[in-house]
Amino acid sequence: MTAKIAYDEVEVGAELPAQSFPVTRETLVRYAGASGDFNPIHWNERFAVQVGLPDVIAHGMFTMAEAARVVTDWAGDPAAVVEYGVRFTKPVVVPDDDTGALVEVSAKVAAKLDDNKVRVDLTVTSAGQKVLGMSRAVVRLA
Repeated sequence: MTAKIAYDEVEVGAELPAQSFPVTRETLVRYAGASGDFNPIHWNERFAVQVGLPDVIAHGMFTMAEAARVVTDWAGDPAAVVEYGVRFTKPVVVPDDDTGALVEVSAKVAAKLDDNKVRVDLTVTSAGQKVLGMSRAVVRLA
């Protein structure tokens, strides 16, 4: 499948609509149930602090998936994403309060490639710190 956006209509430097994703402790428990990743650093504050973390942290794969939503929403078809990769640079710390954390994602078209593909570079932050580095997706457009 391909995106609903035409390759010829996309310019290098075009910005995708930015999005913010709230993350609460409840979100982490739900993700743990769906993913099967019950590592206590994602739900047990005492354990997280004992192993040197500032507090409970979000699952890396959860953060990665939330960031990808900016690309899939823009493309209009998740199957249009043919490559996606990140480096985990900082954890998303999720305090035990009503607001939790916020993952903020912006993205832009960084390059036009062969075969109607574009490379999209993402900037992913939480609490003012970059949490994913080298975050890139390759998307096949119409």
